[in-house]
Amino acid sequence: MRAETNSQGHMFTISIIGQKGGSGKTTIAIGLAVAAAKVGETVVLIDLDPQANATNWSDRREGENPVVISAQVSRLRQTVETAKSNGADIIIIDTAGKNDSAAIEAAKVSDLVLVPSRPQMFDMETLPTVRSLIRAAENDPPAFVVYNTIHPQGSRIAEELKEITASFCGMEPCPVHLSERSSYAHAPSSGKAPQEIDPEGKAAAELERLYLFTCEQRKKGKSKHDEKTRRA
Repeated sequence: MRAETNSQGHMFTISIIGQKGGSGKTTIAIGLAVAAAKVGETVVLIDLDPQANATNWSDRREGENPVVISAQVSRLRQTVETAKSNGADIIIIDTAGKNDSAAIEAAKVSDLVLVPSRPQMFDMETLPTVRSLIRAAENDPPAFVVYNTIHPQGSRIAEELKEITASFCGMEPCPVHLSERSSYAHAPSSGKAPQEIDPEGKAAAELERLYLFTCEQRKKGKSKHDEKTRRA
């Protein structure tokens, strides 16, 4: 079954933003892209990171969905419009760490922002800055912190982090967190996502839950748009 498209009836755009390298932005972007493609969505992953990890992953991959496009920040809007005109259902934007302009421009074209963070103070202390960057975007899209590399037995720690997130940085926590699992590290070397090398594994289940969370946000955005249309 295809998931609903966004409130405009064309596509839904998710940006993965963070100011800390190694927080899992590309891992989440790839995992979400494959999860969406598996249910029949046409997916475009835009790689804004000069390190081009997502693009290199795509080069090792067979198949045409998701499509990965390496783009410069200055061409982001045009790239999004091209994806839209070519029938994309969902666009996922993978940004570089420590790049304020990329974060702001990505947020401007997004319906949803996910901010990965490891459960470490060096990562978490960057979150208020990320919140400020997202608020600098004209549309100030909904943004959620996704805790990543949580110890597999660390659910209690993850829940404690989620409880303090809003007061700490002004962003809501995503109810789904990702644990430290070998498939996240091993899958990209063969051009795959974790759910492709171990479909019944725990990483696959985590990514499925994260994708379903984004679908819930998509429906909420559509409901708000429909309500505004009725009022108009």
